[in-house]
Amino acid sequence: MFSKFWKDKQQDQSDPKQLRAVILDFVKSEILPLEGGEGRHLQLLKLFLFPQAEDRFLYEAAIQSADLSLLKDEIQRIADNYAVDLPLNWQMEVHFTADLPSGSKKSPFLPVSLEFGSIPVPEVLQIEKAVLKILAGKAVHESYIILPGSRINLGREERVQLRDNSIRINDIAFPAELHEGNKYISRQHAHLEWDEPSRTFRLFADEGGVPPGNKTKIRSAADESLHKLNSMQVGYTLKPGDQVILGDQIVISFNSWTEKSSV
Repeated sequence: MFSKFWKDKQQDQSDPKQLRAVILDFVKSEILPLEGGEGRHLQLLKLFLFPQAEDRFLYEAAIQSADLSLLKDEIQRIADNYAVDLPLNWQMEVHFTADLPSGSKKSPFLPVSLEFGSIPVPEVLQIEKAVLKILAGKAVHESYIILPGSRINLGREERVQLRDNSIRINDIAFPAELHEGNKYISRQHAHLEWDEPSRTFRLFADEGGVPPGNKTKIRSAADESLHKLNSMQVGYTLKPGDQVILGDQIVISFNSWTEKSSV
């Protein structure tokens, strides 16, 4: 059953509350050295329990395994009372195991050990570059490689003088003389913007690419649904395989190259 510590204290060996108190006292002894700022580096607390089979149900009751947030809240209160400044997003794991985990700190009284760790950084796919390929209609080039961070204008001519006399440069231009369908493209039709937080390209309709004039649409590669851009303020996040449709005549495919990286 429980360790000699319990018998020495003449505590009820079947009392989960008393057992929880000793577990929390052990956790407290291990996190107290982190007071004064060091606790901010504790991202993950792993609690390992390896009782005998007949005692497991008592340990499950002691840690309230049906809702481990209660145990975490009690540990947080201990940290607050002793000025252990844990980060707001610290996490806790509880594992029942048959063996004492290597490197963990064992309680002198109970089959319990504790280990501090860091939260693994997930790997995500980040866009390295993207390519736009003309599927219908005709632009100056058949395909265009674009890089993160850039804004890409799409329109009928390469250079367009605006009302304020400034010049808009269409990076992907569809001159009217190259293809009959190009005349349905506005000189200020649409543009691509790089969104740094999500690391994606977003398509926006410009003044000439919203109703009632020329239109800007996207056919999703995921389910072939059709999305219309009816506002210049609301963009659409492009995904590999999506098709951009300008003026019902020009079709452009979007694809991207990605690389694995940590965030």
